[in-house]
Amino acid sequence: MDDDPLTFPDLPRLELEKNIAELMARAQQVLTAQGRLRSLLSATRAVSEDLDLDTVLRRIVNAAIELVGARYGALGVIDEDGLLERFIHQGISPEIVEEIGAPPRGHGLLGAVIDAGETIRIPRIADDPRSVGFPEHHPPMDAFLGVPIRVRDQTFGNLYLTDSDKPTFSHEDQEIIEALATTAGVAIENARLYAETRRRERLGTAISEITAALLSPDSVDALGIVADRVASIIPTDLVTIIVPDEDDRLRINVARGVGARDLEGARYPAADSIAAIAIAEGRPVVGRLPDPVDVVLRPFGFTVAVPLITAGDTAGALCVSRRGSTFTRTELLTITDFASQAGIAISLARAREQRQILDIVEDRGRIARDLHDHVIQRLFATALGLQGLASAHPTVATDLDRHIEELDGAISDIRTAIFALRAHDSATSGLRRRLLAIISDYDPRPRISFTGPVDLVVTGDLADDLVAVVRESLANVTRHAQASSALVDVRLSDTEVMVTIEDDGVGLPAKLTPSGTANLAARAARRDGEYAIGRRPEGGTRVLWSAPLQG
Repeated sequence: MDDDPLTFPDLPRLELEKNIAELMARAQQVLTAQGRLRSLLSATRAVSEDLDLDTVLRRIVNAAIELVGARYGALGVIDEDGLLERFIHQGISPEIVEEIGAPPRGHGLLGAVIDAGETIRIPRIADDPRSVGFPEHHPPMDAFLGVPIRVRDQTFGNLYLTDSDKPTFSHEDQEIIEALATTAGVAIENARLYAETRRRERLGTAISEITAALLSPDSVDALGIVADRVASIIPTDLVTIIVPDEDDRLRINVARGVGARDLEGARYPAADSIAAIAIAEGRPVVGRLPDPVDVVLRPFGFTVAVPLITAGDTAGALCVSRRGSTFTRTELLTITDFASQAGIAISLARAREQRQILDIVEDRGRIARDLHDHVIQRLFATALGLQGLASAHPTVATDLDRHIEELDGAISDIRTAIFALRAHDSATSGLRRRLLAIISDYDPRPRISFTGPVDLVVTGDLADDLVAVVRESLANVTRHAQASSALVDVRLSDTEVMVTIEDDGVGLPAKLTPSGTANLAARAARRDGEYAIGRRPEGGTRVLWSAPLQG
């Protein structure tokens, strides 16, 4: 058997095969690069074709994940303090997000990207000394890539990517995400400008509607109109206007939205509440609504309280609340601008109302003078004439005396009306006027009667207590009694003043809540007076409150 022939390597052929392999590898690299460039162009187009800021941010995150094959991605928006204001993420299920709890605030590696203002790429998060670990229930993450997004030389936020489909993120991955971040900065700037334009447009429309509504002849509820318009410019679940009340408490004057019927008119302690801080310091405050015992109100998501200033004075706080998400900087600016412009509109409306009140006061003064100078004098002269006839004709004296008594009663009624008319013309606000102003806020309007010179005798702190008793009692009637009518009777004797509030509603509940009446009883006890609440024999509820006269 012949041996196989001995052969030698064909060196030129091996060199050719090696060159062909290198060319094929480079061609594959070119094809891969072209594919990634096409993906980058598609991502750029997807990011740039929408002007809604939230949509743009989410598209940026999704595009970054697809470009480098990451499992998880997030975009953190930085606030003025250098912390994460918003955190938009993809890849983690909503159930796990709920278990994790509050979003990150910008510590650890996330904060390192914020502080450095440049890209950070590491193969393993746990090995980096800047890592602070993950909260409970957080999924494990390994490779990390963080890239800042700049808008006009200012860092808007950062893109965070973890867990590449390769062992780690490559230099090419970093370059392509940095290119996406540049495009994202332009898209974010455009979306911001568009959002600002839309914000100003909605704000201008809302303020125009408020001004037109407040200056129309039929407008009466200025604060209610303001609350109604807020929801048209800011996504919200609840809008309240909270004003100061007696005894260091606040009152929810107006409520619109979730649970508004139970909240309107409720009172709660002012201590440590964001509305009280906004009113006292004249600045916006962001936090959560309180959870007072005597108000059907639970912590209601995120709330911003903005002072409502009218004619230089803080009339109350405009509180806007919603569940789920905080307010963005643009939304906070919108609410603040809205409250400022609404305060000007309310000032104009109240100036017009005061002008109308002055006109009414002038008419009442004229009517009072005419009644006193003409009508009463003629009635008095007629009564004197009838007395003369009764003396001259004894046979008809009994009938004439009855008519004389009716004339005396008419004169007394007219004098009471004159007193009431002139009370409106007084420079000071007497008890009658304050009580009349209170009952005008309720529908159906309660009837009210006065016996004795209450404006002259019931003044100062005693008048304040009596006004508070009437207001709180009528508020209870409105919220609980389901009444069709109510009566307020204020009587003055030589030693005390007594007020009675009655309604024809459903009566007292089987179990009376002490918190609703303890304040009224305490006011009476401080003055050595009396307070009682009970059922009327004919149905409904009767409240009796009395206090000795001062001095």
